[in-house]
Amino acid sequence: MSLLEIVTFPDPVLSKKAEKVGDVDGEVKKLMDDMLETMYKAPGVGLAAPQVGIDKRVIVIDIGLGSDRSPIFLANPEILESEGEIIFEEGCLSLPEFRTEVNRKSSALVRGINEKGQEVTHDAEGFLAVVFQHEIDHLNGILLVDKVSRLKRDVYKRKVKKGLKLEAKHDGRSEL
Repeated sequence: MSLLEIVTFPDPVLSKKAEKVGDVDGEVKKLMDDMLETMYKAPGVGLAAPQVGIDKRVIVIDIGLGSDRSPIFLANPEILESEGEIIFEEGCLSLPEFRTEVNRKSSALVRGINEKGQEVTHDAEGFLAVVFQHEIDHLNGILLVDKVSRLKRDVYKRKVKKGLKLEAKHDGRSEL
């Protein structure tokens, strides 16, 4: 396994709808393993392939802690049913220093293909349902910053742009 680089806003891959995976072959399985290692290192509880610059409909999730880990690997995940409401404060590995409350469904029935190439379903409640929705949003090119007011989004975009300019200045580059 190897660590992957997490891409951050405003990288265009984050705003693009990811491509379906054909088969869960050795390449996809390795991607899933690398994504899981990257997610644990970050640390996070979910990661979508676009967040590591890969245009594939693949997610990994693990909301367990310490020895209670139970990773979920899914290719081509889709929400079949969802209901209820929950407001949850979310952060995102691709949006450093950005947190916001998001209205989500409190339960979700999710179908996808696991790391063994088998079709599986997950009946998720509460936090797990929120994480599934967040990661599937990534596969559809939707970010947390897209779910807030225009004012809050513009403030974050200015902050990121200012940070990129400072980074370029320190790297000796004159333009982005």
